[in-house]
Amino acid sequence: MRRADRLFQIIQVLRRSAKPLTADAMATELETSKRTIYRDIATLMGQRVPIRGEAGLGYVLEGGFDLPPLMLTSDEIEAAVLGAQWVAGRGDPALARAARDLVAKIAATVPERLRPVVLEPAVASPPVWEPRKDDVLDMARVRASIHAGRKLEMLYRDEQERETRRVIWPFLVGYRETTRLLVGWCEMRGDFRTFRTDRVVEAEFLEERYPGRPAVLRARWQAAKEAEWKARGCDGPPPPRPQ
Repeated sequence: MRRADRLFQIIQVLRRSAKPLTADAMATELETSKRTIYRDIATLMGQRVPIRGEAGLGYVLEGGFDLPPLMLTSDEIEAAVLGAQWVAGRGDPALARAARDLVAKIAATVPERLRPVVLEPAVASPPVWEPRKDDVLDMARVRASIHAGRKLEMLYRDEQERETRRVIWPFLVGYRETTRLLVGWCEMRGDFRTFRTDRVVEAEFLEERYPGRPAVLRARWQAAKEAEWKARGCDGPPPPRPQ
């Protein structure tokens, strides 16, 4: 790898990490030596790239730093195309359309030599074999409510055909092969609940905001699910389960 490319890669590795990274970890990922990483870090810091840390403890890239747009690699293009294929086949109509537009934009902007990676990819998402049931919920509005931290009132029918009216604080939409899941805090139950969107009979998008931010609710939900999962003696992140 050329040194200029490696310097960019160090910034990218630091950018995506949520915690300090040691030179050893970066050297392993970039297939080089720790001595080289130390020298490159010193070069970047000398060029006023806001990297904070020291040898043995780890390094972080401080906020506010950005690079001009960089050309995508072949692997990055295939990753984006694979993700877009999956969303186009399983996302709600707005996301599916955005996924197809994304592939078209990538194909229009990459160099000619990389265009076959977009138009004739070597990777593919498996097709959806079962038709998805139509949702009463407007998923684009659901996602907008999540971003805005607004409440949602809905009439929900469970698997026993029992109907209940709920007011929830939505904070996450999950996608499975043939169903979508809406995760939120349920005011009626006073707890987190997961709902299948195809079981929503009717819905009203409220203007009222719920307390806190969606990210905080997501973190609390994830922590609760992980604690429950570990209490069962299981490893790895728990899957969301509709009620």
